[in-house]
Amino acid sequence: MITKLKLFEWVIFFQKYFLMFLFSVISFSSYSQLGFPYCETFDGGNVQSNTAFGGTARLLDGVIRLTDAGVDQNGYVYIDIPFPSAYGLKASFEYYIYGGSGADGLSFFLFDAETPNFTPGGFGGSLGYAQRNNQSGLSRGYLGIGFDSFGNFGNSSEGKTGGFFGVGTGLVPNTVVVRGPGNGLTGYPFVVGRRTMESGNDGMRPDNQFTISSGGLNTTRVTDPNVPGYRKVFIELEPNPLDGGYFLTVRMLVTFSPGQAQMLTIFDRPYYFEAPKNLKVGFAASTGGFTNIHEIDNLTVEVFDLDGLEEPLAKNIDDKASCASQENTFEITLNEVELFNENSEIACLQFYPSLEAIEEEDSDVCSRAKCRPENRVLELPQGVFRAADVGGKFTFFPNPDFIDDTVKVYFTVTDNYGKTSKGKYISLLIQESPDPVSLVAEGMLSNVDQVRKCEGEGVLLRADGDEDYFAYEWYLNDQLLPNSNVPEWMGVAPGRYQVIAYNSKNCPAASAYFEIINPPFPVIEIEDRIVGCELGVGLDIRDYIPNYDPSIYDYELESPLGIFFGNEEMSDVQISGKYLLRVKHKDLECWSSAIPFELIISTIPLIPDFDYGVDSTGVKSEEEGGIFIDDPIRFEDLSKGNAVSWEWDFGDGAKSTEQNPVHTFGRKGVFQVKLTIANSLGCTESIIIELPLKLSYRVMIPTGFTPTLQENNFFRPKTKGIIAMEIYIFNLWGNLVFKSEGVSTLGWDGKINGELAPAGNYAYRIKMSSIEGEVIEESGRLTLIR
Repeated sequence: MITKLKLFEWVIFFQKYFLMFLFSVISFSSYSQLGFPYCETFDGGNVQSNTAFGGTARLLDGVIRLTDAGVDQNGYVYIDIPFPSAYGLKASFEYYIYGGSGADGLSFFLFDAETPNFTPGGFGGSLGYAQRNNQSGLSRGYLGIGFDSFGNFGNSSEGKTGGFFGVGTGLVPNTVVVRGPGNGLTGYPFVVGRRTMESGNDGMRPDNQFTISSGGLNTTRVTDPNVPGYRKVFIELEPNPLDGGYFLTVRMLVTFSPGQAQMLTIFDRPYYFEAPKNLKVGFAASTGGFTNIHEIDNLTVEVFDLDGLEEPLAKNIDDKASCASQENTFEITLNEVELFNENSEIACLQFYPSLEAIEEEDSDVCSRAKCRPENRVLELPQGVFRAADVGGKFTFFPNPDFIDDTVKVYFTVTDNYGKTSKGKYISLLIQESPDPVSLVAEGMLSNVDQVRKCEGEGVLLRADGDEDYFAYEWYLNDQLLPNSNVPEWMGVAPGRYQVIAYNSKNCPAASAYFEIINPPFPVIEIEDRIVGCELGVGLDIRDYIPNYDPSIYDYELESPLGIFFGNEEMSDVQISGKYLLRVKHKDLECWSSAIPFELIISTIPLIPDFDYGVDSTGVKSEEEGGIFIDDPIRFEDLSKGNAVSWEWDFGDGAKSTEQNPVHTFGRKGVFQVKLTIANSLGCTESIIIELPLKLSYRVMIPTGFTPTLQENNFFRPKTKGIIAMEIYIFNLWGNLVFKSEGVSTLGWDGKINGELAPAGNYAYRIKMSSIEGEVIEESGRLTLIR
């Protein structure tokens, strides 16, 4: 029988749903496909929607170009169609490798169709199939056949498993290589390889040798089988029930000289690896420091054992009802068609006006692949039949002029192996559709189509119309509700409700949607602890609620004493303790879950203060000698209020977090020293004290000295902040008797040429430089005392 999934809305909704149906189900510019056969010439400027490109791969000039003739190109393409593996597979394609200096090559690969996330393998010598060092191989790869120009796909370099005997990581150019299954960094073993330009056990006969590419630099694409350089590949995977896996055959049509194309057998041997249930097909190519154009054309993928498959067996379908002026949806199920082949599914459904039209259609394998678009829509005087993109679903839109008539349409079913049933018919009675039905919510106007409710609150919905209805179906979000054959329904769960009422002829009238909305509560992200640092001053809790919006929400604050505060009442909260905050929509009476937080109003004043003086001496005033710019200054914290952290800003760019830091300014200026303290609640207070530094140096010159005593036995000024000094001593006749340079000198010891100078008066001249670059010159008299 035909299973009715759902009959869409009354004719007033027809245009909306008809356009949606055209867009989502029937598309003639691209189409989906399920299984065999797949045929693609890549002509016409577009490809089937199932063709997935990656890297540098793209459609160009009627071929798939995987790489240009540039360095470091990586491209791949795969056909996102699952091909059943039970009856084997055969594929054919033309490839064009040309125009470069001899780049890596291309690969044909198969992988598990159940792979959740497709990723290509390593490029370079791995040709997008095998692993490459720490780069994973093709996701759930099953078979990779590499057409290798450069020579790395057939060796064990870059972490690959196995290679040609005895070559290790050496290059083996011009080869066709088969690698086995793998996933991630495991597998992809070398199975077999053929050297196409060498003789021997793994080579070719001298008269059959050929290069993988058709030409070098500046050559062009060779598409004519009669022109030298032409290459076409034929791959067969014949099921091997005795040993498991397949019997693998790889042949190539190669043109050596004009008009002399030869079919060469590259491999003809078992491939023992068990295949997954379904496979997908793809290609990859890469270049490195060398270049080549890599292209694929004229791809065909079909089942190997076509003769071993049985055609689906469809049945005639009689006396099923449809309803005029609305889209009726049906499905051909396994009750109407038998599928005999293993893992078989309905790939497509095609319509015809007669059995003769079915018999006239050709049996070309590639025409079956497309489930011809012209056969998926059939317009008859009684209405329009439309087959779904894949599977056995179809719709019928009857013409109301044919009410109580029967329409007969002929159909075939094609399975995912490309096998098609004999033609059968579907007979449908066209019945009158009922008057429209309305979905009305109790207590609301009939034109209201949605309501906001708190979670768990219900709305009584009623099917209302001018006709007698004999059955009902209630839907929530387009899903049939169980036990819903009733005229009224209590809607509680949120979502879109719809009712379909059936008249005495079992024709449906579908209502418009009515939506029940449980609006979500806004997220309240209030801080876990809120602190008021100003003594005796309350806080406005509204300032701490992100996106506070009293125009659409109500807020409620519960105090530690169980007192509740509304929106405006939260503006001055003065009691410390644990609070609860909740919110609701203004038009509803349900509140959100309460969010706890703690409020603390500070009760201990925080008073910052500090003092300072020269470290170790405590000198601060001018009377005590003053503070010089190179003096280390100790800052002493004198704050009150249980501070736990201190932040000092000395006004010269330097900072400190010590409680009592020492700092040297090193230059003159009036510095604004700022201390910021914080208590355990995070409250802060600051104070700024001005610290003037005017003294950069000091010089004290003695008036005399006594060279013969142990003390005061050198003449030298006492200095502070001086970095350079020159001392000159003269006798009263103006003769220079002593000279020294540098601040480390002890000064004049009272001797001239090693002999103690006579007692009496002498003159001095002293030149000095301060740490700030000031030049100081002093002169005067001194007395040498014996």
